[in-house]
Amino acid sequence: MVDTMTRPTKPPRPGVSLRARLVLAALVTLAVVVVFVSNRLLTERYTETTRNRAELRVALYSGNLLSELQRNAVVPLLLSRDPALINALNSGDYSQSTARLISYLEEIEAASLLLLDKDGRAVAASARETLGSIHRSDAYYVDALRSSDTVFTTVRTEAGGYEFTYSRRIEQAGELIGVIVVGVDLRKFENSWSGISDAVLVTDSEGNVILATEARWRGKPEGEALATVSATEAIRRSAHEAANWSGLPAEVLFLGEAVMRHEARVPFQGWRIASFTSYASVREKVNTVLSLEIMGFAIALSLLFYLISRRAQWRSVVFAQESAELRQLNMALQREIGERKRAEENLQVAEQTLAQSSKLAALGEMSAAVSHELNQPLAAMKTYLAGAKLLLQRKRPNEALSSFQRIDDLIERMGAITRQLKSYARKGGEAFEPMDVRDSVSSALSMMEPQLKSREVRITRNIPRDPVMVIGDRLRLEQVLINLLRNALDATKSVEQPQVDIIVSQGDYALITVRDNGDGVDDLDNLFEPFYTTKAPGDGVGLGLAISSGIVTDLGGRLRARNGQDGGAVFEVELPVLKDEGRKGGSASADAAE
Repeated sequence: MVDTMTRPTKPPRPGVSLRARLVLAALVTLAVVVVFVSNRLLTERYTETTRNRAELRVALYSGNLLSELQRNAVVPLLLSRDPALINALNSGDYSQSTARLISYLEEIEAASLLLLDKDGRAVAASARETLGSIHRSDAYYVDALRSSDTVFTTVRTEAGGYEFTYSRRIEQAGELIGVIVVGVDLRKFENSWSGISDAVLVTDSEGNVILATEARWRGKPEGEALATVSATEAIRRSAHEAANWSGLPAEVLFLGEAVMRHEARVPFQGWRIASFTSYASVREKVNTVLSLEIMGFAIALSLLFYLISRRAQWRSVVFAQESAELRQLNMALQREIGERKRAEENLQVAEQTLAQSSKLAALGEMSAAVSHELNQPLAAMKTYLAGAKLLLQRKRPNEALSSFQRIDDLIERMGAITRQLKSYARKGGEAFEPMDVRDSVSSALSMMEPQLKSREVRITRNIPRDPVMVIGDRLRLEQVLINLLRNALDATKSVEQPQVDIIVSQGDYALITVRDNGDGVDDLDNLFEPFYTTKAPGDGVGLGLAISSGIVTDLGGRLRARNGQDGGAVFEVELPVLKDEGRKGGSASADAAE
């Protein structure tokens, strides 16, 4: 008899089900695809962002450099016509000349001022230690003698840097009596460019480096300069020399060997500006995002393994031990993820702090430039708010709404003033655009309205209904009109019934006429000369009409003055009309306001 024994049931073999394998394969495939696509898209995006930031910075650097040069270019012309300096050169009495140059230096913010007699001897200077020195062989003196205009000179110093000067000869009755020299401080831009994660250089028309964040680049062609000190090393040296390391952008801490170069033209004597920016920040940002994606998929994989281990725990002790190890691994991953999350949060806070510090620094630099231009709109807004409050108290809401509308217009005006800073980043001529002359007239009248009302001046406007289009800068034209209106107010102080007429007409030229019923102008020949004024001491220095005439000339027109047939002064701003607009007819509308 054969005993039949029942075989024990074989436990299922430890393993992973087909369904779990498919889910795992799908998750891994998805992770690979997402990481690959993200790497490509993010690399392109951050590269383009870095490139755009570099281009914007170069445009700003070029605009600031050109603005500084243009601002100082007009100073020699004005000082060469200063009666006090001319009298000092004629009489040989220079006791007050140095003090006068120092007072001018604080006003125009030039690097230095130097007055030379016809023999090249320094007779007055903002730096007193240079008095008595001889400059007959200096380039700026020689160039000024050879030209009747203002000349710009670049001179290499013994220390390896460059000095930049404007000079102009001073004449009387066609005879040379001296030379005025204005020093331009461009080295300050090198200091401001340092520590912005860029290496920057400026070359002259011959290709030699004249300004650079790396001192050893100056005086050499760009290729030779880069062979002396590489762009990457220059960026690193510039970062270490920055005064506040914590205020630097994050990418300067991760410099690699690869850099991008961006070049732009400075519209001044063939100058060019180039910047070098590191690519390292692009890879760092991409890797940060990819690490977060990988961690997310790692969490998903951990959860999947955990579920599989829990389901297969009953199959074998060995598999249970493996599941325990997976759980421990999962806990370690969770801790690592938590630590990385905290690190990412700290990094984000640091980046926000750095960004805010950068914004505050830029705000500090811009506030000084725009504060003066914002004073008049703010004063007008205060007047309108007081008027609106009084009207509301008197239950006249409709008239109060008119004041609020004017306040809104002034806010738009203040916004336009701040947007004018963007014109610094443009190349020469790009700040001009098609504009309607009527808009500038209306804005100027709105700005001057509080003063007109306080003086009870009657304003008569005669403006066409159709647009009068020209090519120009609206803010600069408004500045001219406000100067003319203020002069008209001053001219009618002694008149019992003051009146100012504003007429806009269009023909071959756009003509803006500002006419008052004051006493007129005695000396029309010298009216637009710098430092000529009929006002009492302390009320003006005689530069308003000279500046206005220069602005109109820049716009392609001219500013004229004459006395009216019935008395008073008449100022005419003549501007070329926009050619493609053609002549537009139409009747004119006239209105008067007290």
